[in-house]
Amino acid sequence: MFDSLSEKLQAVFKNLRGYGKLTEKNVADALREVRLALLEADVNYKVARDFIERTKQRALGQEVLNSVTPGQQIIKIVHDELVALMGGNAEGGGWPSKQEFPTGNWMMVGLHGCGKTTTCGKLAKLLAKQGRKPLLVACDVYRPAAIDQLETLGKQVQVPVFSMRGETDVVKIAKQAMSVAQSQGRDVVIFDTAGRLHVDRELVQELVRMKEALAPQEVLLVADSATGQEAVNIAEHFDKALSITGIVLTKLDGDARGGAALSMRAVTGKPIKFAGVGEKLDDLEPFYAERMAGRILGMGDVVSLVEKAQETFDAEKAEEMQAKIADQSLNLEDFLSQLQQLKKLGPLENLLGMLPGMSKMPDLSVGESQLKRLEAIIQSMTPMERRRPEILNAGRRTRIARGSGTSVAEINDLLKQFNAMKKMMKEMGKMQKAMGRKGMLPKMRLGR
Repeated sequence: MFDSLSEKLQAVFKNLRGYGKLTEKNVADALREVRLALLEADVNYKVARDFIERTKQRALGQEVLNSVTPGQQIIKIVHDELVALMGGNAEGGGWPSKQEFPTGNWMMVGLHGCGKTTTCGKLAKLLAKQGRKPLLVACDVYRPAAIDQLETLGKQVQVPVFSMRGETDVVKIAKQAMSVAQSQGRDVVIFDTAGRLHVDRELVQELVRMKEALAPQEVLLVADSATGQEAVNIAEHFDKALSITGIVLTKLDGDARGGAALSMRAVTGKPIKFAGVGEKLDDLEPFYAERMAGRILGMGDVVSLVEKAQETFDAEKAEEMQAKIADQSLNLEDFLSQLQQLKKLGPLENLLGMLPGMSKMPDLSVGESQLKRLEAIIQSMTPMERRRPEILNAGRRTRIARGSGTSVAEINDLLKQFNAMKKMMKEMGKMQKAMGRKGMLPKMRLGR
């Protein structure tokens, strides 16, 4: 989403790093470029103007620290101001902590097409992971198949869905849903409301009546990050009518300029609480202003990467893998298992973007397609061939090449790489044992 902004800001900062002395002129020159980058990224012009003014005051008002260059100091100031612009350092967009999402009624509001219903499903899954017992409620009584869509999502995330087909009184549906939630011991009730193509009086009145009946703990505006400046106007309208408690940004994985996302917090004063970062039902995460600022400025987001890895990788399988490495029984089935776990982490481009300085690595699409080809090759083998790759003669390799849509040469390369990896792990295992005997290496423990 912020690729264009990130690229421009990193270019500005690359020039800044060479400054030996910080002067009013080079600060002004750098911030002029930063302002242009913000405006080109669709950041609200008032927000951009205030951002630059605050940054300028801080840059000129601080003494240069001995431990950093003047350029690095401006980068730090811009980073801090970006964090403040998107909501400050509060964990999870203002939650007490990312494990302590509040119980009660959650109203999800927004315009038609912003991804509201899908976000309800993603949110239910995220809350269930945190130990909550959510209930999804279908209160969009106008859009064709809206109830069907929510029920399908409910099945996919294994969360029950309450609906009253044929009923058009959303307040009645909401009250009945609250009774059902209480009887079933559901501690979070997520209400998927109707949207319109634009904010109108009828929509607002219906939502106000729902809010009065529900007294919700959260009223979250679901906003399409790619909408541009209109998203800011929409946020203002909904906030004025409903006093929203926070914002959920969808489609942050898209290729739009995304500056409106930076403006919404500043214009409404309400925190961005969640971000939709992909199409899968796992692709909703609490919004961390500091982590997002790090990604925009090319500083990476290692904390999010580690958390994603901890959620994805199976500790028990990791223990098994370590044992197989130790006794040198690693085979292609194990290799396939690792590839599949790696894929769960998401696209390589997103993962490398979380590592400092790696967001512009070339040929990421090549690496992604290569992983898929390796997976296809191994899946085209029989279980016996995966466990005992040494039996793969010329005839078997030709069959596997036909089945996977690859060439025999690619299969040869895979086996060569696999054998080299096994050899390297064997040497590492010997070294670890030798060092362990001498008391030089503590016993390794794998876990989450």
